[in-house]
Amino acid sequence: MSFFSESLEALVSSGLYRSLKRIESAQGGRVVIDGRDVLLLCSNNYLGLADHPGLKEAAISATSVYGASSGAARLVSGNMFLHEELEKRLALFKRSEAAILFNSGYSANVGVIQALAERGDTIYSDRLNHASIVDGAILSRARLVRYPHRDFRALRCLLENHKGNGRLLIITDGVFSMDGDIAPLMEIVALKKEYRALLMVDDAHGTAVMGSSGRGSAELIGVANQIDIQMGTLGKGLGSFGAYVAGSAEMVDYLRNKARSFIFSTSLPPSVLAASIAAIDIVESPEGDRLRSSLESNRALFSGLLSRAGFDTLGSPTQIIPIIVGEAEETMRFSRMLFDQGIFVQGIRPPTVPSGECRLRCTVMATHSPTDLEEAAARIIEAGQKIGLV
Repeated sequence: MSFFSESLEALVSSGLYRSLKRIESAQGGRVVIDGRDVLLLCSNNYLGLADHPGLKEAAISATSVYGASSGAARLVSGNMFLHEELEKRLALFKRSEAAILFNSGYSANVGVIQALAERGDTIYSDRLNHASIVDGAILSRARLVRYPHRDFRALRCLLENHKGNGRLLIITDGVFSMDGDIAPLMEIVALKKEYRALLMVDDAHGTAVMGSSGRGSAELIGVANQIDIQMGTLGKGLGSFGAYVAGSAEMVDYLRNKARSFIFSTSLPPSVLAASIAAIDIVESPEGDRLRSSLESNRALFSGLLSRAGFDTLGSPTQIIPIIVGEAEETMRFSRMLFDQGIFVQGIRPPTVPSGECRLRCTVMATHSPTDLEEAAARIIEAGQKIGLV
């Protein structure tokens, strides 16, 4: 038996084997899987922009003018007008001096952290930060100090006791992707000032969604102008693809010269760039306000129905609503039962979440109808009762 087959069998026996479901339609509130129309409750397309006519038209138009590819890394020959235009728009959107594009959130975090920290520096990272942050910290060779989730008091102690002589970098998600809660940014900003640290916030799940104008979790909390490095993605609330980092012009120029994932990657294609610009236009418009209002209404409706039924949703205040199940096999059985009922929601297992904390990760969209969410909640409650969860 080969290494691969042995490893795959071990995954199957532990309930951790993963497979793909093929979606045969655009990413909307409902999708077609294997010829069936199902309610999509596990997409990060929070505002429903992925199949918005404005984004599709912009992508088609850009392709007809600029072609299908940028052809190279931007420092070689792949820097196009649309790259610079989108970066200008993102800087204005984030109210920062400048912004720089990356090909994904993972690429952004790995590239930025490697560029900012090195051996002799110390990185302080929330224990539930995204895997790309952990990987970036490891690749940087800096000392990695992980603090208990959202515990700014513990962070203070660690800053005091593990200062070292190098640069200090605090990194936190803005909205945590699996628990759906929000970082205590006000308190963390105070600590970064006190200890003269740099602060990086990964706001992948807050961009376009959080704050009065969709500028993210830092806008929601009122500290947007006090964060050194603001990272966000274009492929979730903005419905497109890629990622950005916003901050000072000097910092962005530094990343352009030092971030390996920027330097050595073929850049985003014209269609994606144009769709992202169109998405920012929508987010900043009255339509964006309406979509955020619908998202919040849907979140409150769905979360309230599940919480009142007795599910543990960790008190999430965002569009990410976990249902804690416990063990992997039970979680996947729950997910399969719901799919049979026409609801697609993924089970989340280690290493994404700790052992014993497996869950269904439900995400609502602005474009879900209240009726669909009420029916989905009823079916989730019924299935939860069958497996003895509520």
